[in-house]
Amino acid sequence: MAELKVNNLSKRFGNHQVLKDIAMRCRTNEIVGVFGRNGSGKSTMLKCIFGTLKADTINLAIDGSGMNPVDIIPSGKIGYLPQESFLPKNTKVKNAIQMYFADERRQDNVFYAPGINEIVNKSIKNLSFGQLRYFELVLVSFLDHPFLLLDEPFSMIEPLYKGLIRDFLIGLKEEKGIILTDHYYWDVLAVSDKNILIKDSKAYLVHDEDDLAKLGYLKKNNLNNDSKNC
Repeated sequence: MAELKVNNLSKRFGNHQVLKDIAMRCRTNEIVGVFGRNGSGKSTMLKCIFGTLKADTINLAIDGSGMNPVDIIPSGKIGYLPQESFLPKNTKVKNAIQMYFADERRQDNVFYAPGINEIVNKSIKNLSFGQLRYFELVLVSFLDHPFLLLDEPFSMIEPLYKGLIRDFLIGLKEEKGIILTDHYYWDVLAVSDKNILIKDSKAYLVHDEDDLAKLGYLKKNNLNNDSKNC
């Protein structure tokens, strides 16, 4: 079982302290959910861990060995799904799979993932947002890294693909440790093993909707809504 540890993660933009002394850990066979309102620093935290954004301070270790975030990408230890699409729009799904993976076994893993056969002959530009999000998640997930960072995999997609993503992540965590952010709190809670809320630059441990309400992330009279306004 591999373990990713993050300590002392701080990031400031000008006079605005976005993150301060954030600490978290994630093990393979575990999904960690990260909540926070717009601008709270969720995406910033993921980018700092992945090394595409320089943190002011950060201590990062994988299996007890300290790592510099700038070495994360070449190390292949962590994969990252950003909010923005990364695939060329005019490419067909089947060609994107072949470009992404030279190994036929890995190609087959993607081709035979649930739901992919329905879109394999479509161009990327003709996919719905849910189809595109799910396809990109599957592509990133079949790389070798033991850890995966997902930035809002559930946001603004069709219910069918929310279900596919939930099921896929539950199966995927048997091999990987996953950290994911999303405003759709119910989808996150349905798959996560533990959760944190980023509020006022700090991280708070949360277990359920009641904790999210107590910390002001949810309205207490609106706990059953899959809120888009969090």
